[in-house]
Amino acid sequence: RRMTAETMMKEYRSLKRELSVTGFQLQRFEGISENEMIESMLYSYHEGERVQTSTLSDKTAGIAVNYRKIMERENDGWYQYLFNRYLYLSEEIDFFERSVSVLSGQLPGVVMDLVEGELTWENIAAKYHVSTAMIAKYKKKAAAELEKMYGFRDKQVEAYVLG
Repeated sequence: RRMTAETMMKEYRSLKRELSVTGFQLQRFEGISENEMIESMLYSYHEGERVQTSTLSDKTAGIAVNYRKIMERENDGWYQYLFNRYLYLSEEIDFFERSVSVLSGQLPGVVMDLVEGELTWENIAAKYHVSTAMIAKYKKKAAAELEKMYGFRDKQVEAYVLG
């Protein structure tokens, strides 16, 4: 599901952090550890109860037989999740940043200063030599322009899906 301009304006900093962490996890991917896998297999829960259908030696033998297959499946699933999340975040952030960059007038700088959250509204107003009330107007104008761009993107996706 695609994000909205409003969500991106509110969540930009946290999404950038999540992208960074997810990218780091992908670079350092080692998968689920052997101990984590064995623990999850030994202490499987079924409807909140510990499974006690076989002896410990039967469980150990079962682990030995299924271990590699399960490890690979779990690791593939986790890697795929990280990869898909990274791709999604990257695409959304890139679209937002590109959309902001083509806003009118001083809006690109004002919006990035607002969403990056490093400066107070007073500092941003001083930087652009306007009042904080004007920063609020800029933000509202930017949000309206961004919503049009996001609406256009949604229509393109819809046309592709339906076409």
